[in-house]
Amino acid sequence: MEPLLRVENIRKTYGKSNAAYTALENISFDIQKGEFVGIMGPSGAGKSTLLNLLATIDSPTEGKIYMNNTSIHDMKEDALADFRRENLGFIFQDYNLLDSLTVKENILLPLAIAKTPAKQINNLVTQIASVFGIGDLLGKYPYQLSGGQKQRTAAARALVTEPMMILADEPTGALDSKSATDLLVSLSNLNENNNSTILMVTHDAYAASFCRRIIFIKDGTLSTEIYRGDKTRKAFFQEILEVLATIGGEVDDVI
Repeated sequence: MEPLLRVENIRKTYGKSNAAYTALENISFDIQKGEFVGIMGPSGAGKSTLLNLLATIDSPTEGKIYMNNTSIHDMKEDALADFRRENLGFIFQDYNLLDSLTVKENILLPLAIAKTPAKQINNLVTQIASVFGIGDLLGKYPYQLSGGQKQRTAAARALVTEPMMILADEPTGALDSKSATDLLVSLSNLNENNNSTILMVTHDAYAASFCRRIIFIKDGTLSTEIYRGDKTRKAFFQEILEVLATIGGEVDDVI
């Protein structure tokens, strides 16, 4: 099966000559449609740099990134902007909700930009709000929401367009444990029930234990990867902790 995402020999260098710094070196991996993959590693390992490359926010110095066999960084800027809007969904630690819009209006914003018919918009918003358990909050404004409710609204907005891939950057970083669990359960259910493809960068072993595969990065290179397989989430959590302890950094706060 052809992978949804193919990363080939990525290298990313900042600066020039003696001041050059290589953030990523010889990074290669594939992600199949329907996978839930976590990216972890010590501080400065290159996780955020990698996510920026996959999000098309930055470009690699060398190597190629393919999505559905399309080399995304060979596109012209207008085509790349269209590709990003139509195929990628983003969930960040900061909610980035518009305070002047209701929950429903925040969620439907990307659909309105894409000129989706009104009836279809209502159906899609209702469906995604149900998935994240915020159907009764659609008429409220962000200032009336808890942190967890804001993050689930932001996640619903990212997913309402049914993107080809969801990129999540520390999505539970600002949440309490219950709100974090609610979000992770929702993402896990989407992955299992809708075959949604999710790539999540996280420092939190608990959050990572909801993934099905973890790719570990150290010093800008791939260190190792582990699969959950038939393990319980608790057993996978312990395995993640063991790997983090091996590759360095504080186990309870590996960024």
